[in-house]
Amino acid sequence: MLGGFDIVVIVLVVLIALVLFASVKTVPQGHNYTIERFGRYTKTLSPGLNVIVPFIDRVGAKMNMMETVLDVPSQEVITRDNATVTVNGITFFQVMDAPRAAYEVNFLENAIVNLTMTNIRSVMGSMDLDQLLSMRDEINDKLLKVVDAAAGPWGVKITRIEIKDIDPPRNLIDSMNRQMMAEREKRASILTAQGLREAAILKAEGEKQSLILQAEGRREAAFRDSEAREREAEAEAKATAYVSEAISKGDVQAINYFVAQEYVGALKAFATSPNQKTFLMPMEASAVIGALGGITEIAREAFADKDEHPVRGGRASSTSSSPSSSSGSVPFTGQRPEPSGDIS
Repeated sequence: MLGGFDIVVIVLVVLIALVLFASVKTVPQGHNYTIERFGRYTKTLSPGLNVIVPFIDRVGAKMNMMETVLDVPSQEVITRDNATVTVNGITFFQVMDAPRAAYEVNFLENAIVNLTMTNIRSVMGSMDLDQLLSMRDEINDKLLKVVDAAAGPWGVKITRIEIKDIDPPRNLIDSMNRQMMAEREKRASILTAQGLREAAILKAEGEKQSLILQAEGRREAAFRDSEAREREAEAEAKATAYVSEAISKGDVQAINYFVAQEYVGALKAFATSPNQKTFLMPMEASAVIGALGGITEIAREAFADKDEHPVRGGRASSTSSSPSSSSGSVPFTGQRPEPSGDIS
């Protein structure tokens, strides 16, 4: 059974607990509390444990000090060239001064949204549609400067404003699509024409280079052919000079060699003729053997010991008694021997 003293003690404990509960305030991180005394602002509580005067001070406004995003609803904007577009966006803001944000404006977020919408109409209405669609960053910068300056007295910092969508009317979108397609077709036609032009130029340059290379090849071939003919003529001249020298020294076999060479060349021409499949040998065998004997005699004298046969002209008389002579060689008469048979 509690006595009177015990009841008093319990009441005192309860009162002390109530006083402690009313005087201690815990503020979470990212928030600030305003304190009012008899309805008037006195101070701001920062995050953590705070002590106030119980039953006299009270918490006025709990302000969120973190950056907050607000959706700006869609609205119609008439541009400077009388085009109607639908625009929406988002706004980022942060409370920098809790007492001013709490007591300078009523319904802070609603005020920021309406302020942003008003300035969107003002800024975007002063621009043409093409500028509206192509200069979105400049629009955001202008809106940020204007809205931030207007919200400054509220203790609020507007950190960013972004225009999300700009929707022209349907007929205007169709016209823009047709314009875009026409522009792309124009660019495609230009690119095609440029491609054909470059292809034609490359083809002409290729043909030009081909003709130049062919001409250079023909020139080089002609030069080498003329050089070959020149070397051949020089060799023929030297051979003729040697034969003439031998003839001047009285060597009749040299003439036989010359005649036999021409004779064999003529026979070769007959044999390799494309129209001749069969032909008869049109000569006397003794004449050919005599000519070949003359060649043999020349070769023998060319490689013989010159000490024993110093002068070829001195063998002129001996050739008549050589084996070739006895086998029927044709003596030199100053004329090419004519074939005695028919050639078919």
